[in-house]
Amino acid sequence: MKAALVGAGGELLHQARRATGRERGPEAVVAGILDFAAELRAVGADRFGEPARAAGVAVPGIVDERAGTAVYAANLGWRDVPLRALLGERLGGLPVALGHDVRTGGLAEGRVGAGRGADRFLFVPLGTGIAGAIGIDGRVEAGAHGFAGEIGHVVVRPQGLPCPCGQAGCLERYASAGAVGQAWAAACGDLGADAADCAKAVVFGDERAERVWRDAVEALADGLVTALTLLDPRTLIIGGGLAEAGETLFTPLRDAVRRRVTFQKLPEIVPAALGDTAGCLGAGLMAWDLLHTPTTPPEVTT
Repeated sequence: MKAALVGAGGELLHQARRATGRERGPEAVVAGILDFAAELRAVGADRFGEPARAAGVAVPGIVDERAGTAVYAANLGWRDVPLRALLGERLGGLPVALGHDVRTGGLAEGRVGAGRGADRFLFVPLGTGIAGAIGIDGRVEAGAHGFAGEIGHVVVRPQGLPCPCGQAGCLERYASAGAVGQAWAAACGDLGADAADCAKAVVFGDERAERVWRDAVEALADGLVTALTLLDPRTLIIGGGLAEAGETLFTPLRDAVRRRVTFQKLPEIVPAALGDTAGCLGAGLMAWDLLHTPTTPPEVTT
């Protein structure tokens, strides 16, 4: 878990980390979140002379942001957790915003990161899987049911590899960091190899790595062109572990997207700027949004 105190302008005032404790079960994870938030609020009061005015929390899985419920998270083992209410109670009635981790990170990238100034952007982190956040005029669209932006489950290879979602040929089965790592491990015979190893091998001219990388980039370009055809973003922000390869990824990706567009306007394709602080910043920005009135430091949110 990562947590932070965030100023009104999106500045990080204090950061902290701790393990989720998921091996102890879902109830322990929830208890850990509540304890962590309470401790952080106390830090804010001690350091800045008053406690945070609002709180934001971002979680993975299926999130009902309006109801304030963490509906489902396979990795954490929870279902229908009323996290907003629990956190508000623990923090003495403090206003609490609950968001999806990718959309929350996208909110930060759009407002204070790589998408700053763009009225329309799409944030796509390439990690174990692939998700997306659709940015519109400084906010992130959750969709009617909370599933907006799930670009990782756009089918790019019909009748392709089966996906845990129940479809076959989903984008994340070909272009996520997890998928590239699996493909490279099979190609090089090292079961411990990952996507970063593949990127390094590409730089050194390994033909097997180049094939794996090319296949992933082509699949990613197919999925992204589908997304930009539907959404027409001004800026396309790529983050996550795979983006850490830098121009080893971005040069061929920009070329692949450019080859595919016809009538569409080609967006600016840029790396994410905030790294693993995006989620904390986004949660803080959601908390500030709850307050509706501008304030100045030392007032903080957590």
